[in-house]
Amino acid sequence: MTLTAAPPIAFVLTRDRALTQPFYSDVLGLTLRSEDDYAAVYDLNGITLRLTTVQDHTPTPHTVLGWAVPDVTAVAQELAARGVRFNIYPGFDQDALGVWTSPDGRVKVLWFNDPEGNGLSLTQA
Repeated sequence: MTLTAAPPIAFVLTRDRALTQPFYSDVLGLTLRSEDDYAAVYDLNGITLRLTTVQDHTPTPHTVLGWAVPDVTAVAQELAARGVRFNIYPGFDQDALGVWTSPDGRVKVLWFNDPEGNGLSLTQA
């Protein structure tokens, strides 16, 4: 068996799952499939996401999980209404909402963080 035929499993690490789990369930609206002492398991459109507890986890400043969306502005407005704040990076020339558009105008990206600071993104291509 090769890994090209195996479905991937995504991991987002958290020190405090009681803090982050409501964000993934309620704010992002992900479907919780199960949970145990180690992880909350979500369905990401057929892909498994494990929100995994790691006591000494320190978030990095880079994106760890992102979604391809048909209309980044519409999804961003929906998330903003649920309290999500978007990251503005100096020199990126983002719009007022925080959307960065590639120089050729084909790709739009928006970044935000979960409650622990894990980097998440939306991409419209």
